[in-house]
Amino acid sequence: MQSPVFEEFDPGSDCDCPGCVHWRRVLPHSWRGSATAHPAAHRALALAAVASAALGAGHALPAAAAPHAPHRPSVSTDDEPGTPQGRKAPLYGPGGRPATPSATLKPTAITRTEIINRARTWVAAKVPYSMNAYWSDGYRQDCSGYVSMAWKLPGNEWTGSLAQYGERISKEELQPGDILLFHNAADAESGSHVVIFGGWTNAAHTYYTAYEQTRPHTRRKTTPYAYWSDSHRYVPYRYKGVTSEEPATEPGTAPGKEPVSGTPAATPYPAPAYSGPGAHHTYLTLLGRILLARGAGDKAGAAGPPPSSHGVPGYPGRAMFRPGASNTYVVELGRQLVRKGFGGFYPAGPGPLWGEADRRAVEAFQRTQGWRGGAADGYPGPETWRRLFS
Repeated sequence: MQSPVFEEFDPGSDCDCPGCVHWRRVLPHSWRGSATAHPAAHRALALAAVASAALGAGHALPAAAAPHAPHRPSVSTDDEPGTPQGRKAPLYGPGGRPATPSATLKPTAITRTEIINRARTWVAAKVPYSMNAYWSDGYRQDCSGYVSMAWKLPGNEWTGSLAQYGERISKEELQPGDILLFHNAADAESGSHVVIFGGWTNAAHTYYTAYEQTRPHTRRKTTPYAYWSDSHRYVPYRYKGVTSEEPATEPGTAPGKEPVSGTPAATPYPAPAYSGPGAHHTYLTLLGRILLARGAGDKAGAAGPPPSSHGVPGYPGRAMFRPGASNTYVVELGRQLVRKGFGGFYPAGPGPLWGEADRRAVEAFQRTQGWRGGAADGYPGPETWRRLFS
């Protein structure tokens, strides 16, 4: 009888099934292929075929593939995902609903808040990654389909066509709702990717919040600029249909805003995305004038009680709790969070410099109030302050 010959197949680097976990431990290299079938199934088929040949034609064994455990939501994906993508397609797929001629010529008007809120819907639903499947809203479940959905495009675009809907901008001009696009023209399925910019997470503008469609499902993740790999090949773009002004809505009623109590302000709140690091627009001018009128100009770090803001005594305004801010209000907030039982996020106690520990502690407190999504963003608004100090 001939000696069996075993063909080696590498385990999936992003799979947590028992077969791949075992073979990653014993093999010296990782799976880098792009075959659609599961690598553990390949190995099972090869072994079954060899066993069948050894037993003879009269004792053939069925080649049963190893079961593939689906991705669990609790298992985090790699920071550098492989993102093959589909080509241009109408809504709901090749046989779906094509766009009207007028819709393809003129970009649909949309605000930055609407873009981010649309992006959040897939994050909340944990939409599975697929280059062939289409979500219930008609958009393809890959990275370019995700941006098509967030930008409310008339059909499903791909990384090779998204640029025609935007205008190229600089890093300094990036605002929430813009995108970072890398299209590899030589091989579209090798490295090509696109993410939605959600705002800077540090004052140095080296990290930002990225909304992206990747394996195993849509995610929102703090990401180094411009991306984990091929950083120099990502290009910032702004959607041509984005509008500069937000619609007039009652404060506290639109998605992504912190719940408020009391009488609504005369000027509608423009959403957290408009006051993030690197933001540049008329709302910041208005905010600065209000802060100056209330004595917060050169006295931001001075001792003494701040004036009442939004009808909440002691609340100094969101500007005091942004990345890079350093003042006594951050210390006061941190100490109160410790008193309320949220001090576990501080490695060495609250300090005057606003940081990630402060944000995570505030977010944890907000979630105990039953808030979710943008209402629990970790930045203290007037209602968070009122409840925390009441």
